Amino acid sequence: MIRKREHWLLALVIAGGMVLCWLVFSRCTSVSLNEVLSEYVEGLTWRQVNHQVVLNHRLQSNQAKLMEPVRTDVLTVTPWLAPIVWEGTFDPLVIDEAFRSHNLTIATTVFAVGKYTRFLRDFLESAEKHFMVGLDVHYYVFTDLPGDVPSNVTLGVGRLLSIVSVPKFDRWQEISLRRMEFIQTAIEDHIHREAHYIFCLDVDMRFHGRVGSEVLGRLVAAIHPWFYMYPRSQYPYERRAVSTASVPQDQGDFYYQANIFGGVLEDVHRLTKTCRENLEVDKSVGVEAVWQEESHLNWYLVKNKPTKLLSPEYVWDDARGRDTKEIKLIRFSSVIKNKADVRENP
Repeated sequence: MIRKREHWLLALVIAGGMVLCWLVFSRCTSVSLNEVLSEYVEGLTWRQVNHQVVLNHRLQSNQAKLMEPVRTDVLTVTPWLAPIVWEGTFDPLVIDEAFRSHNLTIATTVFAVGKYTRFLRDFLESAEKHFMVGLDVHYYVFTDLPGDVPSNVTLGVGRLLSIVSVPKFDRWQEISLRRMEFIQTAIEDHIHREAHYIFCLDVDMRFHGRVGSEVLGRLVAAIHPWFYMYPRSQYPYERRAVSTASVPQDQGDFYYQANIFGGVLEDVHRLTKTCRENLEVDKSVGVEAVWQEESHLNWYLVKNKPTKLLSPEYVWDDARGRDTKEIKLIRFSSVIKNKADVRENP
């Protein structure tokens, strides 16, 4: 009986000691946290505290919506889990907040060769209203007619324009075939020192709506507006095995348009270098892919999956009209034109 009583008293002492330690620890922890929080708040201005509260509330609100489907009428993620950007799939305020503090410069290449210089003013003026607003942009205009580049287009703060001279070509296809080479060379020569991302755009296009930081990613491609509802068997890939751009019938995920592609400099440099080398191999054996550099771009993206896809909103064709229900907002589109009039030796 005495031994049992001793055990009981020992257990009671141990339990009491544990409770006492817990109370002391809790008090010390509470004081420490209060001191830390006090020092943190005292180190911030009221504006910073208010901004942090608003940002936290916004993020919590977005987290509450993570389980809600953003769009159920279109595909918003690829089989390899790359996002597909549509209207309604991102919050412009949140994504701009994430990128604005990084002081990014976006290199933007555009080819205005021959009669295509007539599209340059509209391209630049619409870009200044809608393209990467709030970020620094450096336009690189590749042209054989420097005197035709408009000099009175008003560029915003942090926006620059440089002219890169290229030779005149007799065939429009040759311009297309050489584009990868010129972009690769420009990245190596100077763009790698001047920008963080690069986007390669066609000049016979016009911006209608926001094209901003939501498109930034390591390797970004745009789904072709004429083929996004078609089965793979109907994609206009290069199918001839003699070409380095050949895509077998059982391969391919989407058909991408070359009017807009981009990403971080390293990834785009690798893309343009590989496509250039393959284009030169084709040329050495007298082969020209069915859609020139676009065929090679699609071959590359079959082998190297893009990390972000842009929906047809970002590369629309005005010739398609605007009666497709899944297209909520046209952001960037090819203008209607007489191709025979503007192309060299069509």
